[in-house]
Amino acid sequence: MPDLGTLLTEISKEMSALTERGKVADYIPELSNVDPAGFAMVVATNDGAVHSVGQIQQLFSIQSVSKVFTLTLALGIHGNAIWKRVGREPSGSAFNSIVLLEHEKGIPRNPFINAGAIAITDMVTAGHEPRETIGEILRFIQFLSGDETIVIDHAVAKSETVTGHRNYALAHYMKSYGNLKGEVDKTLGVYFHQCAIAMNCTQLAMAGRFLAQGGQHPDTGHQVISAERARRVNAIMLTCGHYDGSGDFAFRVGLPAKSGVGGGILAIVPGVASIAVWSPGLNEYGNSLIGTLALERLADAMGWSVFNPQG
Repeated sequence: MPDLGTLLTEISKEMSALTERGKVADYIPELSNVDPAGFAMVVATNDGAVHSVGQIQQLFSIQSVSKVFTLTLALGIHGNAIWKRVGREPSGSAFNSIVLLEHEKGIPRNPFINAGAIAITDMVTAGHEPRETIGEILRFIQFLSGDETIVIDHAVAKSETVTGHRNYALAHYMKSYGNLKGEVDKTLGVYFHQCAIAMNCTQLAMAGRFLAQGGQHPDTGHQVISAERARRVNAIMLTCGHYDGSGDFAFRVGLPAKSGVGGGILAIVPGVASIAVWSPGLNEYGNSLIGTLALERLADAMGWSVFNPQG
């Protein structure tokens, strides 16, 4: 097996040489100014080592990667009752599609498409004011990463609020079917702010460690979620974490992972490591183009795949 530090350096050089880097998420004005040449990758292994390369201190908007953490919170609060309001199947449609939501009478196909994540946020917000819930989500991510400096980029949150018409449509549609219990504006206020959490790759890799360690926080020994639920979150990340590109990602990389339109990807090697990669240029599915290629290269070289008995 290759030396991990040396391998990351090789991957970084290979990725920097690529001229096709995708397109930044310009439909969110605050994300349109990010340099597509950016790249960082961090691997936090279960033995406590952290290997990194690239612009590891560069903050980026985690966007839909936040859905992993709100799903975890919702499972802790409501348990398996959440599955009455959101499904567990791949969508095969774009992350902000309304087509399946209409066909399935307001029940989102899974918790990682926008409609499903909004429903999950509604569950987490229930009985609380938006400011309280936003604080709870932020503190949870700070706890997981062991870093209290993580903050919300309020300019990004405002930008999403102003341009989030499709998300308002999804929320109102679910509301019409009774699958959104709170007020639309309040639920979406929380949703836009959770997506606007700013992190670097080191912080994100550290925050994902509990999913590589059977739901346990490696620093405190605290059981964040049960081992069974950690396994199920990983399963949904594998099948649904890259929207209508999830099948291709599973085929090429073979790891549970969740992408965000800010260019970040959190990937998990169960029992082995938590990985964060960032490159802001997106492919046609809204997933990091270079980040996906880097993860494919890493997984191949290390033999890391849930489909590999030697992984």
